[in-house]
Amino acid sequence: MTATNTTTRLQKLRELMQKHNVTAFVVPSEDAHQSEYVAECDERRAYISGFTGSAGLAVVSMDSAALFTDGRYFLQASQQLDTNWTLMKSGLPEVPTWQEYLVKNLPAGSRIGIDPLVFTATDAKKLETDLAKVGSTLVPTENLVDLVWENRPARPASKLLVLTTKTTGRTHSEKIEQLRKDLEKKGVAGFVVSGLDEVAWLFNLRGSDVHCNPVFFSYAVVTPDYVSLYLQKKSVSQEVRDHLGAEVTIKPYESLFDDLRALAPTLQTNKQKFLLGTRTNLAMAVALGKDNTVEARSPVTDAKAIKNEAELEGMRQCHLRDSAALINYFAWLEEQLTNGVELDEADGAARLEQFRAEQAGFVGLSFDTISSTGPNGAIIHYKPEKPKAARINPDLVYLCDSGGQYIDGTTDVTRTLHFKTPNDFEKRAFTRVLQGHIAIDTAVFPEGTSGYLLDVLARRALWADGLDFRHGTGHGVGAFLNVHEGPHGCGTRIAYNDIPLVPGMTLTNEPGYYEDGKFGIRIENVMLVRKVETLNNFGGRGYYGFEHVTLVPIQLKMIDRSLLTHLEIEWINAYHAECLAKVSPFLVKDSPGFKWLQREAASL
Repeated sequence: MTATNTTTRLQKLRELMQKHNVTAFVVPSEDAHQSEYVAECDERRAYISGFTGSAGLAVVSMDSAALFTDGRYFLQASQQLDTNWTLMKSGLPEVPTWQEYLVKNLPAGSRIGIDPLVFTATDAKKLETDLAKVGSTLVPTENLVDLVWENRPARPASKLLVLTTKTTGRTHSEKIEQLRKDLEKKGVAGFVVSGLDEVAWLFNLRGSDVHCNPVFFSYAVVTPDYVSLYLQKKSVSQEVRDHLGAEVTIKPYESLFDDLRALAPTLQTNKQKFLLGTRTNLAMAVALGKDNTVEARSPVTDAKAIKNEAELEGMRQCHLRDSAALINYFAWLEEQLTNGVELDEADGAARLEQFRAEQAGFVGLSFDTISSTGPNGAIIHYKPEKPKAARINPDLVYLCDSGGQYIDGTTDVTRTLHFKTPNDFEKRAFTRVLQGHIAIDTAVFPEGTSGYLLDVLARRALWADGLDFRHGTGHGVGAFLNVHEGPHGCGTRIAYNDIPLVPGMTLTNEPGYYEDGKFGIRIENVMLVRKVETLNNFGGRGYYGFEHVTLVPIQLKMIDRSLLTHLEIEWINAYHAECLAKVSPFLVKDSPGFKWLQREAASL
């Protein structure tokens, strides 16, 4: 990865900052819908900084530029930022949060420019309070990055796909009815659905406006009396109209804010409140009138996170086909490298996508494949691109993190392989990661337990060797939706402690270890939270555990058996037997993939 020269871009931005009389301008990663992954036209932070990771925030003042990102991206950001920028490694001691930076590192009385479309009302409210302590203020402006962005891509408007209840399990009418019941319990007059994946889930529609995410630009307003769906004109077909029926009024995407402003006087007169999710942008709160709104976590987010039986079965089935594609790929890659064929990381990623495309129900990738050899494996969210992708070196550790979008589910799986002979430290680190993976997979926990509390299980074996990793242990996964899905997760973020794990949730299990400049290790499966029967039931609470649906062998040659307990060896052998039994029917008998599975699924 190489740095982008941002000198001219920053110069133009600062000229606009002077015209708007702002001391600094804040550029978050998110779009108006607070999406983690955004369309090209919304990659403002990437444009102004040159850093292309999915998480980060830029603060540009007249004499400095700071990029804040988390541990997943420290290495990538250090390579992509030019000398105009200071990398702020969020979470490390003595490194301020971006909010603290605005308060403590900028002069008192500063005017902080923000675009209210890409800033949440929740963040703005807290930040205003903190800034007031030093006499600084927030200044809403148009997006200044848009004004300096030459040849900014147009906003996409994809054709929408209508889903059936075979994969969704519930009609959109049933989901809307449940949402109305939730709104009635909360005593609110209505709700603005602003998350793109929330709209897609609620109406059983999918699109392709955002790379690798089957969503489309939209908003929705749901009240006891009406439902309005705001779509771009090019996305609306007769099939979509027929699917939605008379109960849903389709309106232009651009008209939402006018409608909210028109609604504000009625809410004020009737002393009613509209519910806004905590991820809703500030512009919506302003349009409705801040006194007319109440903020809480979106009820659609909560409902979407708990999959019904049709969605869970879809996840099981698509993972079988996806596992077959991975196995075919690893067999092919090993054969090529063994025969001396030179391939780079991008070649590998492209061939893996071809294997996935051969599977029934494949729609596309769920994220850009991380095909990484040796040192590149230590870049946690690495993306190989020609002509700079490295040659896959069979003498080095190879890490492949990939996933697919299928009509019946979404996958995300990581395997770490060595095509020759790993050294003792690589094997030891790999085995410590595997022990953490097994500890999470076999965990049994009482109702009310969060992923925050389980996270230590993934790190215990690594900590014993003084090792660790700087990313979460697990995230939710959508049902033919975004590969990263909240509100739950497993990790050190304290917010995860607010969300207990319950049956129907999906969760990845992905501990890792990364040696900068040498290699990366990660082992990742998707799991479903389920009820389990225990010998006792203390307190009558009920107990939960996990069902893994990813079924790709874990490379035996990377394991240091001397570190494993008897129970861990039993788990590995049982897992490999399950891989062989469930995935072999999806492979051509005696094919390279079939033979690879038979070999790699052997008992330890």
